[in-house]
Amino acid sequence: MISKNSKAGKVLLVDDEVNIIEGIKRYLEQEGLDVLTATDGEAALKLARQEKPDLIVLDLMLPKLDGLEVCRILRGESSVYIIMLTAKADEVDKMVGYAMGADSYVTKPFSSKVLVAKIKAALKRINFQKQNMNLHSSKVSFDGIEIDNKEKIIRKDNKNIELTGKEFDLLWYLASHPNQVFSRYQLLEEIWGDNFVGGADTITVHIRRLREKIEEDPSNPNYIKTVWGVGYKFEANK
Repeated sequence: MISKNSKAGKVLLVDDEVNIIEGIKRYLEQEGLDVLTATDGEAALKLARQEKPDLIVLDLMLPKLDGLEVCRILRGESSVYIIMLTAKADEVDKMVGYAMGADSYVTKPFSSKVLVAKIKAALKRINFQKQNMNLHSSKVSFDGIEIDNKEKIIRKDNKNIELTGKEFDLLWYLASHPNQVFSRYQLLEEIWGDNFVGGADTITVHIRRLREKIEEDPSNPNYIKTVWGVGYKFEANK
C-alpha cells in the first residue's frame, strides 16, 4: 500500500522481518509519507529502480542479495539517501557500509519512533538541498573538468568519470564553493549530516579517492588542495 501524499517524500523499507517493516510503515504513513516495502535484496533493487524513492531504509542481512551488495549497486546508479539497519555493532561492518555508500546507520534493536525521526530529518535535508539546487546553477566548469549536479555527471577532458554518490556530493560541494576552505568537520556536517556516527577520517578517505579519480597526479593535485591545519579547498582555474 502506498499513501497519496507524494510531496512529503517516498521511502523504501527493506527488511526480511515483516513485523519490523509494518511497524515503521505505520509510523511513516501517519506522517504522510509514501511507503514502499521489500523483503529481499532483489525486490529492493527492482522497486528502487522503478519507483526512485527519496530515501531507503536497508537491512544489512537480506535473502537473495545482502544489504551491502544492494547498497553498492544502487550507489553506482543514484545518490539516494540510504540508512542501513544492522544487528551488528562492529565498527568494521559500519565502515564497510559507508565505503559502499551508506549515508547513515541504525543498530538493532531500535525505537521505531527514533528511526522515523531520523528519516524525517534526512528527508527535510534532502528537500532543502533540492530547493537550493534549483536556486543556483547546476553546472560548474573549470580547466579540463565539468560537473553537472542535475544529471550527476562529471567529465574530465570530455570523458565521464564514475563516482559514488557521496564522492560526487563532496566534489560538488567543494567545486561549487571554489577557493573556499572547509574543515573536515564542516564537510561531514554538510554532506553526511548531523546524524553521521563515523569520524572525520571519512572525509580523508573520500578526498583520497576523488584525487585518484580526477587528478593527473593524486600526490600533487591540481583541483582538490589540502590547506594544512585547516582542511580542503577546490582550487579554481577557470
